[in-house]
Amino acid sequence: MQLGWELRRLRKNVGFTRVQAVEGLNFSETKLYRVEEGQTALPKQSDLRDLLERYGITDESDVEFLVEIHRDSLNRGWWSAYRSTMPSGMAMYVGLEDGAKTIRSWQPDVVFGLLQTEAYMRAMFTTAKLVDEMTTEFIERSVELRMERKDVLTRENPAEIRVLMDEAALRRQVGSREIMLEQYEELARLAETGNVSIQVLPMGASVYRCSYDFAMLEFEGSLPTVIQMDIAEGGTSISDKDTTVWSFSRRFDALRDGALPVGETPKFLQQLSREI
Repeated sequence: MQLGWELRRLRKNVGFTRVQAVEGLNFSETKLYRVEEGQTALPKQSDLRDLLERYGITDESDVEFLVEIHRDSLNRGWWSAYRSTMPSGMAMYVGLEDGAKTIRSWQPDVVFGLLQTEAYMRAMFTTAKLVDEMTTEFIERSVELRMERKDVLTRENPAEIRVLMDEAALRRQVGSREIMLEQYEELARLAETGNVSIQVLPMGASVYRCSYDFAMLEFEGSLPTVIQMDIAEGGTSISDKDTTVWSFSRRFDALRDGALPVGETPKFLQQLSREI
């Protein structure tokens, strides 16, 4: 995606359309579109160099910078082993999540995925098993993938996680009472770490609410902010359009303003534990 963003920026700097950019080269306008959108890699380094020459990029340090990004783009991430269990768009999202510096998310229905316990995850998938015609192997692989994704919370340079959850998401029982108690304890533990903050939007508060979940991913370097939204059939939609980022930033800020302060989250979780 970083390579695609850089190539799109360079093309626009010289005022070329995609048709003009690929004229006489060994790949199509459609291929360039997919590369610029981060949907696929550019197969050959020679294709990259041909594009850069067309865009007037001759400084060797600039060329080598992009060649290095190209090399990295051809490497398969750890999540590629789970591609058969991931719905449309999910592989790209997991790759972006793995490289994110900051993740801000709103979740109105269930506990945010990166904060779920293994038992909570498994209960969610098992409940949907018959309806969605999942196999036991599919469920186990999906749980394994989600547990591996949680590494972004604890790695050497962990991502900064800012999660807003509706009270209903925490009260909605998934699995048994014991699973929910364990989940509340896990949330309380994570809330004490330096890189995770959790805020709850009370059901009784007459404030702005977004009816669907979304996440905002920010990165180091030149990559733009990315918005992720769940879509039908378990797929995921990703956008880095300025207007989309702006509108979802407004939504997140409004939700945050209506939520309880971060410092009240432990007390709220204790209350839920007592009630359940």
